[in-house]
Amino acid sequence: MASEIKVPALGESVTEGTIGEWLKKPGDAVAVDEPIASLETDKVAIEVPSPVAGVIGELKAQVGDTVEVGAVIATVEEGASAAAPETETAPAEAAPEKREDAAASDASQTLSPAVRRAVLEHGIDPSAVKGTGKDGRLTKEDVVAAAKAKGDDTSTAAPAASAAPATAAPAATGERKTERVKMTRLRQTIAKRLKSAQDNAALLTTFNDVDMTAVMEARNKYKDLFAKKHDIKLGFMGFFAKAAHLALKDVPSVNAQIDGDEIVYHDYVDISVAVSAPNGLVVPVVRNVDQKGFAQIEKDIADFGKRAKDGTLTMDDMTGGTFTISNGGVFGSLMSTPIINPPQSAVLGLHRIEDRPVVVDGQIVIRPMMYIALSYDHRLIDGREAVTALKIIKDAIEDPTRMLIDL
Repeated sequence: MASEIKVPALGESVTEGTIGEWLKKPGDAVAVDEPIASLETDKVAIEVPSPVAGVIGELKAQVGDTVEVGAVIATVEEGASAAAPETETAPAEAAPEKREDAAASDASQTLSPAVRRAVLEHGIDPSAVKGTGKDGRLTKEDVVAAAKAKGDDTSTAAPAASAAPATAAPAATGERKTERVKMTRLRQTIAKRLKSAQDNAALLTTFNDVDMTAVMEARNKYKDLFAKKHDIKLGFMGFFAKAAHLALKDVPSVNAQIDGDEIVYHDYVDISVAVSAPNGLVVPVVRNVDQKGFAQIEKDIADFGKRAKDGTLTMDDMTGGTFTISNGGVFGSLMSTPIINPPQSAVLGLHRIEDRPVVVDGQIVIRPMMYIALSYDHRLIDGREAVTALKIIKDAIEDPTRMLIDL
């Protein structure tokens, strides 16, 4: 009996998605709740599971098709078993070659767009790389690691290769290639939201710099005890989240938003934390930061980072948020003007830490410094309020005791 596989509920106000990739093809065996397709929505990519065990029948949508919630995208023959491959009747000596071709074909059909680009860029055979993603699927990191290993092999073989005649090198053709790739639904949504923020908000950015000495000393002193007690590393984001909480409490407009001709103030702090996902930047929400300690904040952020990489963030994870923290420093950024995440009114940008000469008590000393930036909607937040909020964050980071005694 054939069962239908339908597009599941995608979250509040989300009525459709785009087929990102098929993880199964007709004739493949599938278990109960095993993913058969990846579906991209405006915010996250989710996997569509099979409701029954059996064999995949007909695929009723193509990669790139937009499908609505409840639409039938495939069928599965319940209780059936996968058909035996035709290669079983072929001569034994031909089997290895055919198996390699099949593996390469399967790999090419299940690569995500990001992985496909990485494969083309680095010239890697995907069938020769062991995937570390869900169900053994290749990730971009797998391809990059394989490329590095390939480069190492090439470098060690360089002396022998240099003895080969010059004619062995391929002749330059002068051809310049381009690749046209359709934007993912998530990337399209990011583009629209960021452009909307620029069009509708009166964006302005204020800067300051922070001496990271005290926080770095606290981390070095307590990191082992912290990790042993809480089973999580003590990072910088916990400090900045708690420092932001102090600022948002003292300057409520930075934690507010405009709704029509009204201002909505929040008596809680839900911080959206920008993390990298395969298809772009996403901002899951650490809720009730005002009620959480460092350990729980660090655990929440670590969990979001892992699930963003695995593609398992949910719509609920992305919904809400009253303020955003974006850490471009992990990529080496020295300074930036981050864009707010509507309908929020402010975003804190963090950057890389570097030793710089500063004046302390009349003496020039070397300190680990970081530039921080607060972009805000000037329609709601005055310059005085923005500068005050950023100064509160700076003071809390330079003297973490303030976070303990609520200063």
